[in-house]
Amino acid sequence: MEKNNCLVDENEMTMFESIKHINEYGEEYWEARELMQVLEYSKWENFHKVIKQAMIACENSNSVVVDHFPEVRKTIKMPKGASKEINDYHLSRYACYLIVQNANPKKEPVALGQTYFAIQTRKQEINEKEYSQLSEDEKRFYQRDLTRKGNYSLNKAAKNAGVKNFDKFHNCGYKGLYNGETADDIAKRKSLRYREDILDNMGLEELAANLFRISQTEQKLKRENIKTENKANEAHYEVGKEVRNTIKRLGGTMPEDLPTPKKSLKELEKEYKKKRIETKN
Repeated sequence: MEKNNCLVDENEMTMFESIKHINEYGEEYWEARELMQVLEYSKWENFHKVIKQAMIACENSNSVVVDHFPEVRKTIKMPKGASKEINDYHLSRYACYLIVQNANPKKEPVALGQTYFAIQTRKQEINEKEYSQLSEDEKRFYQRDLTRKGNYSLNKAAKNAGVKNFDKFHNCGYKGLYNGETADDIAKRKSLRYREDILDNMGLEELAANLFRISQTEQKLKRENIKTENKANEAHYEVGKEVRNTIKRLGGTMPEDLPTPKKSLKELEKEYKKKRIETKN
């Protein structure tokens, strides 16, 4: 069954939202031991190794680890009325994002979590209520802005990895995600004019898939400390292919089969500007 408008459907979002907590300051957090269960890890020792890897990634991104992974003690009940204290973490959304990137991708909940937290972490620039109240076109504008910012960060990471031919680098990602299609192939299939931006001509679901590809490639380049152009190109292709496999595994629509919006974002922007001018006059 195909999913609409996003890589993560409402039920899958609920799976992660249902274990979200809000502290006395109105800040959201997730308890590591609850996340462990949702991601189908049975042993704390194994999941704790994933947390430690995520902490290293957090430190490498120049973030303050303790801000995202504060350690806490909690009391649990034992048989016969006994109790004991155990370690836990109150995880930020970014911490959860890093954890699912370092978890076992063969577990289906991990794949769902990678999609969910990648999109939601990017979307944190506005709150959920504000986002939900946006129109379909406004959501397209917002997701397009996220992909633009994501590509800027990805280009910096790619440059540090030794990439010089950026057209080839980005085409590797498209080839993985679009079953061998390059940016030019996608543009031709969408019947776009020469040099017209393909991302401006994508709907929400297609933009979400590309945002996921972009963010995951950036993390992979940094996490694996890739330092050659060929390796960076291979990494981008692999991530694109993995995103495609995730969509297929979840029963979603392949990116090349998604409909192209009737109007590009540039066309919509011109219309909005025209309406604003007419309103002022």
